[in-house]
Amino acid sequence: MSIPARQQPQPQPAGSEPAESSVIDRLVEHNAEYAAAFTDPGMDARPVLKVAVVACMDARLDLHAALGLELGDCHTIRNAGGVVTDDIIRSLTISQRALGTRSVVLIHHTGCGLLNLTEDFRHELEAEVGQRPSWAVEAFKDLDQDVRQSMQRVRTSPFLPHTDDVRGFVFDVTTGLLREIDPRG
Repeated sequence: MSIPARQQPQPQPAGSEPAESSVIDRLVEHNAEYAAAFTDPGMDARPVLKVAVVACMDARLDLHAALGLELGDCHTIRNAGGVVTDDIIRSLTISQRALGTRSVVLIHHTGCGLLNLTEDFRHELEAEVGQRPSWAVEAFKDLDQDVRQSMQRVRTSPFLPHTDDVRGFVFDVTTGLLREIDPRG
């Protein structure tokens, strides 16, 4: 069950205050509806297709629909930009070594917010909150080159035993098509 499109506010009786419902409250309500009809699919945590998909967290990417995936087919690992960071390597290492994945698909996308950021974002954040973030923004100007860099990070990680089947793509948010990136440039 998916979350329905934004619902219009319901009219309130005259003289009553509308009850404020947070987005999280609505999500919890939807979960209760989902759980009422839920049956345990009896699946293992090991992905059926033995693949891990690393992608951007952008809300426009419906990875399961775009790739024809079903529940249980893959591990989906997402972050800002779909960039291969130490935490992505951690997740991939667990995915491969403990849960049997063998292939890695990397997906960046057109119109990514990281195309407009720089590492200045970290400096501005430090000035605002008084503490330097321990993480890099990992912003980029060239989508294709960043996909190549991400593929290289996966392929050269000493923690990953399966680095032969690593492929990178750019998802076009206006057409829905994937464009494969040649790792050699």
